[in-house]
Amino acid sequence: MTHTAAVLLAGGTGTRLYPASRSHRPKQLLALGDDDRSLLRRTADRAAFADDLLAVTREAYADRVRDELPEATVLVEPAGKDTGPALAYAASEVRARFGEDAVMLCLPSDHVVGDGFQETAETAVDVAARTDGLVTIGIEPDRPATGYGYIEPGDDHGDHSEVAVFREKPDAETASRLVDRGCLWNAGMFAWTPTAFLDAARSGPLDPLVDALATDADPATAFERVDPVSVDYAVLERAAGVRVVPAAFDWDDLGAWNALGRLLDGENAVLGDATTIDATGNVLASDDKHVSVVGVDDLVVAAYDDRVLVVPRADAQRVREVVAALDAPF
Repeated sequence: MTHTAAVLLAGGTGTRLYPASRSHRPKQLLALGDDDRSLLRRTADRAAFADDLLAVTREAYADRVRDELPEATVLVEPAGKDTGPALAYAASEVRARFGEDAVMLCLPSDHVVGDGFQETAETAVDVAARTDGLVTIGIEPDRPATGYGYIEPGDDHGDHSEVAVFREKPDAETASRLVDRGCLWNAGMFAWTPTAFLDAARSGPLDPLVDALATDADPATAFERVDPVSVDYAVLERAAGVRVVPAAFDWDDLGAWNALGRLLDGENAVLGDATTIDATGNVLASDDKHVSVVGVDDLVVAAYDDRVLVVPRADAQRVREVVAALDAPF
């Protein structure tokens, strides 16, 4: 029987949800939407069917992740260098702890996922074990979104398809064409054996890190050998025989404030205490503050701590520009 190790990526900050998400309070530790559990806790609960649970995070968040997930093994990244190095490090640890035949179920810890996740995830794990390949979970689009990468499926094998090609984040016109062609969103959820992943990683920019980890080098020294790089660019887009399992659940990455409008019902999406008068299509979020809006439509108003953000909902992705303009830590 396949040993499944769920690996949660919990080292990001979620800058586009500023000021709720800040350098001392990352998105995955927030409770957003209509659930009082943190996004990280919800992810762990979804993955409770796995035999073991690991979380990869940075030193600044390690104690809080341990408090949030007392059942998990917490792996501390020597440096935040995106998902490629984080998953290579996790793969080396999974192989050492559980053997090369274990399957890693790799999950972002800041997504909102509906019912049906376990069935899809178990299929992905089974495909990874049977094929010894790299498996990604693809989401059926409900709109031509420009903020996600796309997967174009190839030959159909029943419970999964081969990946014909990965598509980078498109413009609006290209996104519409990709949706019409049956492409899937790349949600950043994966399954593979540690050996399959590490072997594939040797064909790209992660090779120096993989080599160092294989010789039992100190992780900090190993991380110094690579630059920040996403797992998509470093491994998946270069690998042969990647498979995709279509998701049988609703999904949202809650990447920016406008996503709350998709998750919360009503004329306005309200998280916290708010009054609206002659106002529609707004996203209003706050901690212990009351927010009032009058005669405005399609705005984001977010008030947390001593910070207030106001931005047109259509420009919610530009919040990262605000964070970039602030003195670090934001």
